[in-house]
Amino acid sequence: MSVPGKTLPRAQAAVTRHRSGVWRSRAKGLVLPALIILLLEFVVRIGWIPAYQMPAPSEVAATLWDLGRGALGKHVFASLLRVLTGFVIGASLALLFAAWVGLSREAEAYLEPTFAGLRAIPSLAWVPLLLLWLGIDETSKVVLIAIGAFFPVYVNGVAAIRNIDRKLVEVGQMYRFNSRRLTLRILLPAALPGLFTGLRSGLSMAWMFLVAAELIAATKGLGYLLSDGRETSRPDIVLAAILALAVLGKVTDGLLAKVEKRCVSWRDAYTGQSSGGQP
Repeated sequence: MSVPGKTLPRAQAAVTRHRSGVWRSRAKGLVLPALIILLLEFVVRIGWIPAYQMPAPSEVAATLWDLGRGALGKHVFASLLRVLTGFVIGASLALLFAAWVGLSREAEAYLEPTFAGLRAIPSLAWVPLLLLWLGIDETSKVVLIAIGAFFPVYVNGVAAIRNIDRKLVEVGQMYRFNSRRLTLRILLPAALPGLFTGLRSGLSMAWMFLVAAELIAATKGLGYLLSDGRETSRPDIVLAAILALAVLGKVTDGLLAKVEKRCVSWRDAYTGQSSGGQP
């Protein structure tokens, strides 16, 4: 029997330990980037790598600071809007088709061969076709990003549905669940971890397709900034754009990971071993 006066301090201590663990984990994640930055700064400063090929990280940071006071916000906003719009369209369509194919062998027979062929087409191969069909405005860029987001979500969605334990479905049928209740109470919760894996993969692919999309006569965006840095022989601008893409990709993936954690908080999954060897 717990004593009310002692329960609160214990709960506060548990929260404190959890927060401390989170901060330690984040600090560990910064170790490798910090070592890479220090190593690059050192080898560039002593002349092992020519500065015109690989500028020192301090120079890249200065370029980012200058861009931040100028046009960087415009480029970031344009790229973020394109990625989110394309991702929402592509992921939504992918979830619909994944549910259809995952639940129907007949749909799989008709659709899977075509989707498997389309999935193998490289991103740059879509560019000239989209230019011919949709022109050089925003539509062609968003469509290309949607194509990139579609296939990871679709493939993982189908796999998540097909990997649901048959016994769970049989239990639902035994209790005479109708199709709607079976989907909401059994199929969807069981498939959620795989669906979120697909969504996070699709979001990463959307950022990758962004660069190809912004090569389609763009006048703003991080892809345009990459191209501008190449044409003006400014590797510091190229690296600054790459860093901005990396940070935006990490932030958006982290937000989606938090949504996933809330939606599948019921799952008691293996999370790996700590440094002490305990799970």
